[in-house]
Amino acid sequence: MTGLELTLAAFALMLVAIFLRVPIGAAMAITGFVGSWVVYGRPDPALSQLKSLTYDTFKDYNLSIVPLFLLMGQFATKSGLSAALFQAASDWLGHRRGGVAMAAVGACAGFGAICGSSLATASTMGQVALPEMRKRGYSDSLSTGVLAAGGTLGILIPPSIILVIYAILAEQNIVKMFVAAVVPGVLAALGYMVTVAIVARLRPDAVGQAERVPMRQRMRALWRVWPVVAIFGLIMGGIAADWNWTRDGVQALFTPTEGAAVGAIAVGLYGWLSGGLTWRTFRDSVLETAQATAMIFFIVWAAKLFSAFLSLTRAPDQLIAWVEAAGFAPLTILAVMLLAYLLFGCVMDSLSMILITIPVFLPIIVAQDFVILGTALSPEETAIWFGILALIVVEVGLITPPVGMNLFIINSMAPDIPMVRTYRGVAPFVASDLLRVALLVLFPGLTLWLVGVTFG
Repeated sequence: MTGLELTLAAFALMLVAIFLRVPIGAAMAITGFVGSWVVYGRPDPALSQLKSLTYDTFKDYNLSIVPLFLLMGQFATKSGLSAALFQAASDWLGHRRGGVAMAAVGACAGFGAICGSSLATASTMGQVALPEMRKRGYSDSLSTGVLAAGGTLGILIPPSIILVIYAILAEQNIVKMFVAAVVPGVLAALGYMVTVAIVARLRPDAVGQAERVPMRQRMRALWRVWPVVAIFGLIMGGIAADWNWTRDGVQALFTPTEGAAVGAIAVGLYGWLSGGLTWRTFRDSVLETAQATAMIFFIVWAAKLFSAFLSLTRAPDQLIAWVEAAGFAPLTILAVMLLAYLLFGCVMDSLSMILITIPVFLPIIVAQDFVILGTALSPEETAIWFGILALIVVEVGLITPPVGMNLFIINSMAPDIPMVRTYRGVAPFVASDLLRVALLVLFPGLTLWLVGVTFG
């Protein structure tokens, strides 16, 4: 059996285990360990690999950014920022046709800028916005659909936990990944708002309308959300901008990890001063952060073990040689991979998709010579561009049936709404996502322009 055949067999068995509800991390770890055992022909090297791989994985300083951003998201969830964001957006947009739904999108985008988790964004904003939308006369399908879609902004708008994990796996600069996600994130929020406007025009009975509020009340609501803008600016500006002049030259204010720590402290202080963060909610935040961190770290370790098995089989190299011999166009290869993400998204969560596929997909993509609209992409640019594309398509998986996690989270908050209505309501937003993917594929500059401006 060749290395490629062994890899395909192992991959199939791993997917079967996942479908049988074996935890993702366990399925990857078992597959990687047993596969390495088969390649070596005896268990001793595979067991020795467990020891060295564990140390090599968790000594990575960049991984410390994960619990810090998770803690920041927990503090943001429990400090009442979500309600303030939605109220401010609703005061400014609610009087327009479909304005409260647009406000929900804007609030999700703002909350995602300090949360980094799609599920947390969907859950938190759903609790705040869903009752208000239903009270204002919005249809059940649009109310649940827009919140499920808006929740996906949590993993696209930086800081994003999945972007950090991708950067570590792909050996890319975390700050560049964050900067590259800014324009696609803004496009996503604007695309969702445009989608709401189109739905409101085509189905006037699906939307409600709030009364126009005085300008003084709008400004007061806007003032209450200044911490979100300040914290996002502090984190992104501090890690990306050269603001700190030293004797040795110009340096950023802090590293991504230090930025995550500053963000967590800033959000925690806001929550404490506003009264939303008590000793009990602080303890709960720390415990939930520890649980989520343990889960993510275990899956990352399992993915590293699976990647080590792939390296032993040399399957990625064989796949690259096969693709080159077949003569497929680079854009065709990219389209097939993005389609695979859409299919995986129907049955798997976003983090699992990234961790399972990147060790196989990324070497093939980086080996291609992408020349789009007369511009050739370097390997680094290709890796960054592909990472954002993969993240967006993974994001679509969160709102596609039958296992779109955001759909179940939003629907669980209104069990009287049939799931089929939520599926129907999210369909226009899936179309908006697919259109955005097409734009980013055809115009890589939308993703890479800000990176070039910041680091050029």
